[in-house]
Amino acid sequence: MTNEAKGMGKGLLVGIFTGAAVGSVVALLYAPKSGKKLRQEIKTKSQDLIDDADNYFSNAKEKAANLIKDVKKKFELLVGDTEENIDTFIDESDKILCQTKDKVENYIQNSKVKIEKESERLKSAIKSGMEAYKIEKKA
Repeated sequence: MTNEAKGMGKGLLVGIFTGAAVGSVVALLYAPKSGKKLRQEIKTKSQDLIDDADNYFSNAKEKAANLIKDVKKKFELLVGDTEENIDTFIDESDKILCQTKDKVENYIQNSKVKIEKESERLKSAIKSGMEAYKIEKKA
């Protein structure tokens, strides 16, 4: 229900109570009764209206309290779910970080081995080339 509809509902309810009160008082004032009897009826009707208003406001207060409790419970559930999701996200991030770190370390280790092999091959090729050069220079 929108705020405008709620406001109209409240206004209608207040209007009904006010109209009932004014109507009751006017009806009592124009009724052909003695003063004592009239005052007693006005007192009774006004007490009935006060009781009705008290009941309405008590019900409204109770509904508002229940609504607040429901919203609070839903908020707590949402916060709990969010905290759980954050913990899960952090755990998954840690796992991914560890896996990435292991892969990078393996890649670096493999690269070192390849570089060492290529370095040895290059050294051998240079040594062979130097020996061939020395042999050619002597000849």
